[in-house]
Amino acid sequence: MQPHSNAKGPPRLIGLAGPSGAGKTTLARALQTRLPGPATVLSLDAYYRDLAGLSAAARGRVNFDAPEAVDHQRLAADLRQLAAGHRVEIPVYDFVTHTRQANQHSLTPTDFLLVEGLFALYWPAINALYHLRLFVAAATALCLERRLARDRIERGRSPASIRTQYQEQVRPMYRRHIQPTARYADLILDGSTPTEEQVAAVLNAL
Repeated sequence: MQPHSNAKGPPRLIGLAGPSGAGKTTLARALQTRLPGPATVLSLDAYYRDLAGLSAAARGRVNFDAPEAVDHQRLAADLRQLAAGHRVEIPVYDFVTHTRQANQHSLTPTDFLLVEGLFALYWPAINALYHLRLFVAAATALCLERRLARDRIERGRSPASIRTQYQEQVRPMYRRHIQPTARYADLILDGSTPTEEQVAAVLNAL
């Protein structure tokens, strides 16, 4: 693949992790407009494994809050290509069917690439690619409130199913797999504070 980039030099990768509902996506989108150069957001949600080979019942039993649910090999390969200034084709994931769509999304490197998701700081080989590592922390009640609002609207789920999944999978997996990755962060942010305050802290850390 030949270089094809809008960046003036090698893109600066910023990893942004934290629990579900902490405000990672909101912060990433705010940073996208405030960083000192063109910025692109890459969500780890695109890299959930394709479950087309499983029955609907089996798909419903998959723990999407465990790191094994993410195709981190492809993620690492794509990030290496982007860090080198190459364009990549990003998977498009359907959260209703838990499958990858036939079409892909073309991503061209810019000056900054914001990599956001639960496990953004989980894998050492991927951590090594970042110029800055961020972790957004937030209280359980706030995270659940935001998760309820998102999943009802965006994924058509019932409040009861959201709460059950949160208690049985989301929060336990956070404590086991995600919370420990805060140790790798260069900056830990409070997801309950105004987004502008978080943005200012990140810009100061660059």
